[in-house]
Amino acid sequence: MQGSLAARAEVHPRTARTIAIAVLGSLVSVYALGAISGPGRAAVIVPLILAVLGLQFRYVLSSLRRFQTLGVTALQALLVYVAVLAFGVSVGIIGLLIGSLLLASAWRAALVAGLTVPVIHATRAESIPNLLDFTITPVLIALVTYGLSRLTDRIDEVHAARVTLALAAVEEERLRMAAELNESVGRGLDTIAAARPENLEDVLAVARRSLATARSAAADLRSLSLTPEISAARGLLSAAEIEVTVRVGHEEPLGQAGALLATVLREAVTDVVRQGTARHCAIETTESEGLVVLRVTNDGVPTAALGAEALVPLAEQVEAVGGHLRTGLGPDGRFSVEAAITSAPAPAAKASREHRLAAGLLTVVLAGFCAKAFLLLTVPWTLLAAVPCLTLIVLLQLRWTRPRGDHWAWLLLLQAVLSYVPLVWFGKAWGGLPGFLAGTLLVALPSAVAWPLTVAVMASMGLIAWHLDQSTPVIVNSVVSVLVTGLVVYGLVRLAQLADELRAAGDGIARAAIVQERLRAARDLHDLLGHSLAALLLKGELARRLLAVDRDRAEAELSDVVEMAVRARADMEAVTGAAPRLELEPELESARSVLGAAGIEVRVVRDGVPPPAAEGVLSTVLREAVTNMLRHSAARHCEITVGADRLVVENDGSPSEVTPPGSGIGNLTTRLNALGGRLDARLAGDGRFRVTALLESAADPVTDSVTVAPMTTS
Repeated sequence: MQGSLAARAEVHPRTARTIAIAVLGSLVSVYALGAISGPGRAAVIVPLILAVLGLQFRYVLSSLRRFQTLGVTALQALLVYVAVLAFGVSVGIIGLLIGSLLLASAWRAALVAGLTVPVIHATRAESIPNLLDFTITPVLIALVTYGLSRLTDRIDEVHAARVTLALAAVEEERLRMAAELNESVGRGLDTIAAARPENLEDVLAVARRSLATARSAAADLRSLSLTPEISAARGLLSAAEIEVTVRVGHEEPLGQAGALLATVLREAVTDVVRQGTARHCAIETTESEGLVVLRVTNDGVPTAALGAEALVPLAEQVEAVGGHLRTGLGPDGRFSVEAAITSAPAPAAKASREHRLAAGLLTVVLAGFCAKAFLLLTVPWTLLAAVPCLTLIVLLQLRWTRPRGDHWAWLLLLQAVLSYVPLVWFGKAWGGLPGFLAGTLLVALPSAVAWPLTVAVMASMGLIAWHLDQSTPVIVNSVVSVLVTGLVVYGLVRLAQLADELRAAGDGIARAAIVQERLRAARDLHDLLGHSLAALLLKGELARRLLAVDRDRAEAELSDVVEMAVRARADMEAVTGAAPRLELEPELESARSVLGAAGIEVRVVRDGVPPPAAEGVLSTVLREAVTNMLRHSAARHCEITVGADRLVVENDGSPSEVTPPGSGIGNLTTRLNALGGRLDARLAGDGRFRVTALLESAADPVTDSVTVAPMTTS
């Protein structure tokens, strides 16, 4: 999921540049067509205009940004005025120069360039309406040029910042977790570090609370995500020799919905294993419009009632939060459990800077076109009638800068009616409005539908111009103007949408990174801090028992408790990424001490030196194995073998009760997977239990990353 978000994010900058280039190219094409009256002129004017356009691309293409200099701007100005003054190209092309000056923050120069437009038109003896009309056009082109380039730059900036923002979000999450742990566990460790024989009972009470708090915090961090439970379910089903298929189609984190769905998944999978008749089980999640659906399907439940019995209590919990839990046999005889819960609603998105820029520029462009239309309406009643029609079109056009909503088809039809019907009364003054309809089609509809309809709008305007006995150049201009106006509208709106999509993709990457950070913290809380606190509590209990019979030894054990509290503080910092990684040698010594305090004889066999990069994960495996041995077995002997590519922990106290693997095994599997290794935990015969961590060089690439026999774990 995170990878797909990142892939989409990579596409947006290229798409933005393509759109900007297409719009600018279409704008320039109008003036090239309008100025060409023969092959000789075309040979001069076309290269001249293409040169102006090419220089404009320095504000669109990142590879040309080094040409954003005063000298290049002066060259562009020279080419523009040569085209206008020497070859009669429309003054509209001056809008490109004004746009470049605005992008260079040369506001005064842009104003001067704008003032040259009416001066040039005045020398051509244009009428006042034409003078105003042709003065508005370069201003609109300048604003469009400025807006397209600025939006493209913003998309580049948002794209470049997405990883930085994700890292910042992770760091913020670490600080939050550090503050909470320091408040809930850190103070307890400080109390333990100041332990004395006379307050040993209080110290033990604090240690118990701290251990419970750490385990609760780990559970809370995992509960926000469904991913850990899916991994645990896969391991449990595989251990029961049930083929597993997993399809994940939701985005993390799910919040409280994830916790409840995790419970449903746990119960459903446990029931599959308990029935013992399934050969295949499928786990699937989907998400649509905030509704997350979990489906667990298996082929081993003979009747619907039998499969649903264990899930009855959960159905009430799911319904209490507005969801549903359904069970039943399908036509193929497979039993299905489906739970659907609405995830936590995302905060309402505020209009982005890009969205506001696009909407503002589009408003100005619409106002400019309205002004041009008013200049062509000379009869008072037509002017009065045009005002409400144009106002409604402007509002409809701005509506398409937002998601299209439920009634989009009716709004599109209304805009089409307002674009064509008034042509009967307003004539050529209304000729530019179908271009906005073309832009709406490109924005609102899929490309496969939008482009044929846009071509139809272009053809319709050509037919209307032909029906009015317009000259061929006017007919061509009418057709091309529809396309240009449509592309301008599409470009402004689509670039703003791309920026919003890129921000959403960046937010998704940040959320995924936070989920991974929470899961990492949950693993470390369980594997590092949980172990330290459990070992500390064991030592403290031993000191309490010895206090009445051997005070000197009790004080020695209490001294170990104080040292372990200091180490636990370091482990707590490791949870928030603030401490160095674990090292194997200190962990071996700690295992000797803790197991020895529990009366377990320890033998360490060295058969090689593991690589430094693997010491952290092997140390964690050792901690988990020792913790499980103390909690769940009656071991008297333990052998720890350290090799270059493996760690083996074997004891003679196989658990008396058999339960599914828990979060500890899942955590270790995740850690070893990151190194290309695998975990094997199973009965070894003769009442012995063995945990083996294999590194990449020893792991069989064709086997699963974890082989777990049913066992008792934390």
